[in-house]
This record gives sequence, structure tokens and C-alpha cells, in this order.
Amino acid sequence: MALWIQISSGSGEPIYVQVAEQISEAIAKGELASGDKLPAVRRLAAELVINPNTVARAYSRLEQAGLVTTKTGSGTFVSDPKLRRRDAADINVLTERMDNVITRALNLGLEGRDLIAMFQSRLAKFVNKKSERRKND
Repeated sequence: MALWIQISSGSGEPIYVQVAEQISEAIAKGELASGDKLPAVRRLAAELVINPNTVARAYSRLEQAGLVTTKTGSGTFVSDPKLRRRDAADINVLTERMDNVITRALNLGLEGRDLIAMFQSRLAKFVNKKSERRKND
């Protein structure tokens, strides 16, 4: 799994955030499905050549978001989407981000239909990967 995680040392984002966001994206795209086991903290840290505490912090962030569940002695697993919480605060943050994207797009001169087409195209990249994964399982 670690092969697809890219750490950018020049990025302004902390490494644990980079790791968590890339795992989160893999879950959203269906590259990691419900029940999939994440690599052990020490193993992933060794593969990425980073401190194990950094990986533990990334996993903790994912667990707080409800994307993974840690079972003591067994490991960390992708949680079932049906059991993930939908926090009103998270939805508000998402709405604010969408408003920012819409504002920026309109200020760039894009029209509503252009923005919708762009969103649908980006969404398809995630949804199609999930569909392909289900077919292969």
C-alpha cells in the first residue's frame, strides 16, 4: 500500500496530514474498501522512511474522522461506510469549501454549467474507481 503514498517534504502540510489525506482519498475512490486492513504503523513508517509516531498520528486522524477503526491486537481497518458518522460540523466545513470553490470559479468567469460539468468529471474519477473495485471483488 505504501507505494502510492507520496510524501512531499517541501509541502507546507505536516507529513501526518499528507499520509491521512492520501489514505482518505484511497478510501473515497474505493481503492481501499470496508474491512481492508491498513499496514501496521511500524511497517508503513519503515516503508515511507518516517517516524512511527507520524503514522500513528495519521491513523488517529483517520479514526477521528470515522474512516478507520483500530482493533487492539488486530490492526487498523477501513470502517463500514454505513457505520461512519455524519457530523454536522464536518458537513458545514464541506459546504463552506464548496462555497469557496463556487465563488472562485465564478470570479474566473466560469458559468454554472461549466462548474457542474467540472464537478461531475472529477466525481466520476472517484465513483468509477469504486465501481471497478466492486466488480473485481
